[in-house]
Amino acid sequence: MVVFEDRHDAGSRLAGKLEFLRGEDIVVLGLPRGGVPVAAVVARTLDAPLDVIVVRKLGVPFQPELAMGAMGEGGIEVVDRHMLRRARVSDRDLAAVEARERAVLDTRVERLRQGRPRVDLRGRVAVVVDDGIATGATARVACRVARELRAARVVLAVPVAPADTLARLPEADEVVCVSAPAHFRAVGAHYEDFSPTTDEEVVHLLEQADRRSRHDGGVATSPCDVDEDVFVPAGSVTIEGHLRVPEHARGVVVFAHGSGSSRHSPRNRYVAGVLQDAGLGTLLLDLLTPEEEGDRRKVFDIPLLADRLASAADWLARRADTATCRVGYFGASTGAGAALWAAAAPDSRVAAVVSRGGRPDLAGPRLADVRVPTLLIVGGDDDVVLELNRQARAGLRHCPSELTVVAGATHLFEEPGTLSRAARLARDWFVEHLVEDPPPAQDRGRP
Repeated sequence: MVVFEDRHDAGSRLAGKLEFLRGEDIVVLGLPRGGVPVAAVVARTLDAPLDVIVVRKLGVPFQPELAMGAMGEGGIEVVDRHMLRRARVSDRDLAAVEARERAVLDTRVERLRQGRPRVDLRGRVAVVVDDGIATGATARVACRVARELRAARVVLAVPVAPADTLARLPEADEVVCVSAPAHFRAVGAHYEDFSPTTDEEVVHLLEQADRRSRHDGGVATSPCDVDEDVFVPAGSVTIEGHLRVPEHARGVVVFAHGSGSSRHSPRNRYVAGVLQDAGLGTLLLDLLTPEEEGDRRKVFDIPLLADRLASAADWLARRADTATCRVGYFGASTGAGAALWAAAAPDSRVAAVVSRGGRPDLAGPRLADVRVPTLLIVGGDDDVVLELNRQARAGLRHCPSELTVVAGATHLFEEPGTLSRAARLARDWFVEHLVEDPPPAQDRGRP
């Protein structure tokens, strides 16, 4: 059975299957939310524009999970007349469902597009992408919507789907799939990381693609930008990461993810994108090798993880393109403890630390040795971690520190708007302490 690391990995492998479309006039259309990260990788690989195709199911009034049709942007609607007769849905009931779902669809389109116009599909190849399909109902409607929007050809592309479903998709001119297992359980079963995608991530991916499309050659980065997979020496091992440094960046933020996550974490990638938009470089890093990740002792070995972070900071100092940049640490979960442990070292190169939903308490007595500005961001509904952060902040006696609570957020910041809020807080902290003049050495956050 094919298993993808996450949606980024799935997008990379799906893009390889779609290379035959390179050079054609294509538009890649992601199905929100989970299909958009996959589509973003496909669009970037094929140098194609990215857009979303938003559809809403029309559920039978007394059994909403049972579809009697669907609708999409531009007033396009598909109704199953046979289901209407079978379920005895009156015209009035249908109209009520249509009005309700149209309002939801319009609100979602407005939220995702942020005023950007829909990409024109007339005469072009529409590549409809989702993170996987089970019954194929939504994908079929999306293909019909693309057809109604006058696409010349419709290609449905997914990383995984049941073999029998792939044989029943007449709405697409062509179907491309990486894996079609005979024994299919659920889309999420084929991913190691199937974390929910937020509206904020979708908006950010669309904004990135929009900026790319407005530059010559479809590439938004300048020739001087760094955007590459890297290998960082760390003692006796080499760890993997992805480095992105905008031109004229004055700071680079090293990400230390928590246990059970990786440098491909959609949440950390979203935050990294917000930092990049502010002119900061980012290094998304796996602090353990693939062989070490299965050892739970190393996953929670804070001194080991801190040493790896320090090695990354030293490595950045040796590179010509990052040697003059100040370094920040962004830690989530256990990564926050490692970031503060590393920041407490007398020879630390770090200039600022941000923790999101982190465990700074894991730095223990080392907290008293931290001398750099530290921001702790915690969800208001993450009760246990919030209390641990309050205790940890009391230990940050010799550095400027703040504890900011994001209302309504739980541990993973999955609630609408909460990850975006956390990302903006991190951005402002790093811009202040890595880009602007250093602040006075005082604890601004103390009451």
